[in-house]
This record gives sequence, C-alpha cells and structure tokens, in this order.
Amino acid sequence: MLHTLSISVLPLLLIFAATSDVLSLRIPNWLTALTALLFFPMAWLTGMPLNEFGMHLIAGAGLFVAGFLFFQLGLFGGGDAKLMAAAGLWFGTAQTLPFLFMTAMAGGILAMLVGLWSMFNIYWEIEANGAFAENFGKQLRSLKPNVPYGFALAIGGIIAFKDSWWMTGVV
Repeated sequence: MLHTLSISVLPLLLIFAATSDVLSLRIPNWLTALTALLFFPMAWLTGMPLNEFGMHLIAGAGLFVAGFLFFQLGLFGGGDAKLMAAAGLWFGTAQTLPFLFMTAMAGGILAMLVGLWSMFNIYWEIEANGAFAENFGKQLRSLKPNVPYGFALAIGGIIAFKDSWWMTGVV
C-alpha cells in the first residue's frame, strides 16, 4: 500500500497541474504547495535515508533558483517555476538532469505544436475575413502563443519518475 502511494502521488499531482495549466494557463499555488509538502511525509514514511533526503532538498532548492531566474527572464510563468522546484524535491540530484531533459524535449514539441496551431488559427481567421496577403505576415510577426509549460513539466516528470528513488529505493 505504501509503495503504491509513494509511486502515485507525484505523477497524479503532475497530471492535475498539467490539466490546470492546459485549461486555464495557471497552476494553482495550493497544488504546487501540496506537491512540495507531500514530499516530506512520503520521504519519512518510506524510510528515505538522510543523505538521500539531503540530495532531494538540494535539488528542490537548485530548481527553485533556476525557476526564479527563468521567471525573471520571461521564459517561465511563476506557476511553472514553482512546480519545477516542487517536483525537484521528488527527484533529487540523481534524477534532476533526466527530469529537465525530458521536460525540455516535451516543452520543445509542445511549443512547436502550439506555434503551429496559432499559425493555423491566424490563417483561418484571415482567410475567413479576406485580405490574406497583407494581414498574414503582419499577424505572424506579432505571434506570441502561450505555452502551458506545466504540461511539459508533467510529461518530463512522469517519464523521468520511472528511474527515481521512489521506484528503486522504496521496498
């Protein structure tokens, strides 16, 4: 029962965050806080060794700083930055790079799909109104689609989770 709980909590929370981000372009603070806070009782209940616990705290803190920088540079929303840090607690230093790599891959694919969808929407809107040639280029240059990066964080997190301490260290 405890093992099932330990391998279910983070993926379910990431799915909720992704769903919220896709539907509203927002990740609620309570969901991010819950993701971070549930790490602590789960680590204690599953008997996570103290050195492993420290590595997980370091990963969470490091991703918090990185997320803050990404937010300041306008690359991430605030919810994305907080979710990345909260998930980092669950991954620890051993799985942080695979988590970030998988997230970046999922984010790149997601950004391309959202960009293409936005371009098609512009095309269909202009085609319906006429005057295609002069309006398409102007609107395409001003295109800045919103990418729900919480979805990419969830995909990256779920893929990387299979090799995490929770799957290999919990008995």
